[in-house]
Amino acid sequence: MLNRRTLIKSSLVLGASQVIGAPFVVKSLADEPVKIGMVNPLTGVLAALAQSEVDGAKYAEAEINKKGGILGRQVQLLIEDSANDVGTGVQKTRKLIDRDNVAVILGDVNSGIAYAMSQVTNEKKIFHIVPGGHTDPITGTNCKWNVFRICNTTSMDANAVTPELVKKFGKKWFFITPDYAYGHSLQDAFVKALTKAGGTYEGDMLPINATDFSATLIKAKAFKPNVLLNNMGGLTQINCMKQFTQFGMQKDMALGGALFELETVKALQPEAQAGWWDMEWWWNQPNVPEVVKFVADYRAATKKTPSARDWFGYVSMHSVRLAAEKAKSLEGPKLAMAMEDMELPPDVALQAGKVRYRAGDHELMPSIFVGEVHPPKAGPDDVFTIAEAVPGDTAAGPVADTGCKMTHPA
Repeated sequence: MLNRRTLIKSSLVLGASQVIGAPFVVKSLADEPVKIGMVNPLTGVLAALAQSEVDGAKYAEAEINKKGGILGRQVQLLIEDSANDVGTGVQKTRKLIDRDNVAVILGDVNSGIAYAMSQVTNEKKIFHIVPGGHTDPITGTNCKWNVFRICNTTSMDANAVTPELVKKFGKKWFFITPDYAYGHSLQDAFVKALTKAGGTYEGDMLPINATDFSATLIKAKAFKPNVLLNNMGGLTQINCMKQFTQFGMQKDMALGGALFELETVKALQPEAQAGWWDMEWWWNQPNVPEVVKFVADYRAATKKTPSARDWFGYVSMHSVRLAAEKAKSLEGPKLAMAMEDMELPPDVALQAGKVRYRAGDHELMPSIFVGEVHPPKAGPDDVFTIAEAVPGDTAAGPVADTGCKMTHPA
């Protein structure tokens, strides 16, 4: 994207050349890369999840550039570390827009940071995709014309897995939940779904970077729930799971919840690889040829099996490409209009069925894979077996229930 300074400089060169009759070359727009900025917590308790999103985005960047880029221009992905801090995330977002002249912003894993970033991108009229920040208001009560999301809302995840947990284990639950936007939104969604099913609950809200879970686990054991829902994320979820198994609590209650991601499952001992959870995308879909090819190619290029987080980053980049091709522009308002109700092609959706960005709230509607986490079977990454693929529209419910009232710029 050419900025004002570049245009002024080009004009001065043109004027001087006309005076002295010297030959000149003005750099064309086609020589300028399409810059996409990504802000994610590459340090801190969510770093492993953030890194996978970056890996997926980088893989897509190389794939897109190999096929001619976006609108005939090469793509340049610029990555900044939010350090899991709202102020830093906002600062890095402004830097990418004002100094680096990015056309698009991606991020953040932390829902609170993603929301703060969206206020900046909306003010600047910059197209913004949230790959992996889940809290409902981002595409609900705080929805914005320029913001789209790939991961599920917390309500979608809770609605998908609750019936399975109730059916298998019972209606008495204990929550261990992080005390920030994501945790509050997720627990509220679970409580709503559980109460509707006639259940009861107790729980604790803990800091996002908590390390000692002993007091909460003692409280959970005394409550004698059917299911313990570990809603923590990243490193804190790992630490909580380790202490849960050290206390021998897996003999007393079932495990379950919204997200127990591949990165987290693989970091734990076999006895903690258990329970019924959601996967927002899963690599082992043998009946979908596009998935089989993608996983093989991704493993060959990156030496790792893609997780849902890798898929989030991958879909983010290709969504920008698809929207730009449809809009024939990189202007925020035009990209947003192009993305509404846009269906992802099979080699980007990487699952069976129709996957689209819902126009009313800008939420992606993929399948949610509900199933059982277990120790590795056929290989080190074979730690989850799908029981049911819940359609995104079914889990999300109608747009009217989200509280989103979308207003586009004049």
